[in-house]
Amino acid sequence: MTPNKKLIPAALAAAMLLAGCSLIPTYERPAAPVPTTYPGDPAQPAGAAAASIAWEDFFTDPRLAGLIRTALANNRDLRVSVLNIEQARAQFRIQRADLFPALGLSGSGSRSSPNPYQAFDSSAGSVSSQYSVSLGVTAWEIDFFGRIRALKDQALAQYLATEESRKAAQISLISAVATGWLTLMADDELLELTRQTLTTREESVRLTKLRFDNGVSSELDFQAANSLAETARASYAQQLRTRQQDENALALLLGAPVPAEATAGGAKGLGGIQPMPDVPAGLPSDLLAERPDIRAAEQQLIAANANIGAARANFFPRVSLTTSIGTASSEFSGLFDSGSKAWSFAPTVTLPIFDAGRNIAGLDSAKAGREIAVAQYEKSIQTAFREVADALAGRATLGEQVRAQRAQAEAEAVRFKLSDLRYRNGIASALDLLDAQRALFTAQQSAITTRLLQLQNQVTLYKTLGGGWTTRSGGENGKG
Repeated sequence: MTPNKKLIPAALAAAMLLAGCSLIPTYERPAAPVPTTYPGDPAQPAGAAAASIAWEDFFTDPRLAGLIRTALANNRDLRVSVLNIEQARAQFRIQRADLFPALGLSGSGSRSSPNPYQAFDSSAGSVSSQYSVSLGVTAWEIDFFGRIRALKDQALAQYLATEESRKAAQISLISAVATGWLTLMADDELLELTRQTLTTREESVRLTKLRFDNGVSSELDFQAANSLAETARASYAQQLRTRQQDENALALLLGAPVPAEATAGGAKGLGGIQPMPDVPAGLPSDLLAERPDIRAAEQQLIAANANIGAARANFFPRVSLTTSIGTASSEFSGLFDSGSKAWSFAPTVTLPIFDAGRNIAGLDSAKAGREIAVAQYEKSIQTAFREVADALAGRATLGEQVRAQRAQAEAEAVRFKLSDLRYRNGIASALDLLDAQRALFTAQQSAITTRLLQLQNQVTLYKTLGGGWTTRSGGENGKG
């Protein structure tokens, strides 16, 4: 029995009206499980927040800026992040499409006979034929209880989380390139220092050998000087190896070889780079809006919350509609003749009665997934808080450490100069001179290493505060 045609539009209108129910729990952002201020309540420099500073305005050295542009264009990890966004966007569009009926055109034809010999003998019986062409909707689920909308909301939140993850990947990439470049510049400065130290020690070996040949000093002094010179040669070889490995690591980030101009003026080392500005840390609550990784974790939490709505909807009836309009005829030539019109309207209701606990288990799984997402969201906040607090601790102490070690290196330089003068005049022993050489080299190395830590800490603070995903024009990189 076919329903009245006037009932079809009314039924569709009622379906669209009723399909407004949602079983998704009301989302509430969990409280941030961190203190309201950073340890020690550090003094904040004036200036814009790190997240609002374009990376070109923070990394002002043109050599480093060129490397960052190369990495943004070539880095494969960032490229995968961009493609993940495209995939998540497509999945969202697929899920959203289930909300709408899919209209299709179909045609069919059949010939049959009750006599199996009819295919070989046309006189063995009659043959019936049926042909049809129809346009209609097949098994469109009417979303009375919001199951499909919940799945759509879940897909949307996962897409937004992927977008935030791409921003976080860009921040990490820019930070890694800057850190790698600073390391390379420190390597060049250490190489130059080691080269100068080796020259000085070779001069000491020559002078000690001359004094030994003339009976002024002992072989013990000569061998001690020779040992220090060989130590410097070993340090130089080690520095060469370290620099090459650091350059290889930077090339991997760039996705291209490191150009020679990127380390031009390497002899100046860290002293030849353009300074980076200090940025205010703000409050821990600011991280919720400024850190893409925290926003990504929150979107995953929203997705898990929406998944509960879909799991709840599985307990309710599922209504689907199949309808079509077209023509049907027993003769192919009569398909479009008058009187051949045909239509159908076939709603289907499926009510779960017994499923061996499948729906209950699905709901329990969705709730557990939400609790997991909550824990991951809270952990991302705690991790961000710790990273910023560590960087602030570095900013508060590394400046004084750099000053003290530079002063120590200057004091050791004066000591070495005086020891060398006393040795040349026969007042001090060779051991005093060699000890002064060794102490000076160690102090100079420590001063360079600590200065590198200070600069890298500035990069880390900028990164941990959410800086690095905007450009000077206000847009974003890494989408190409």
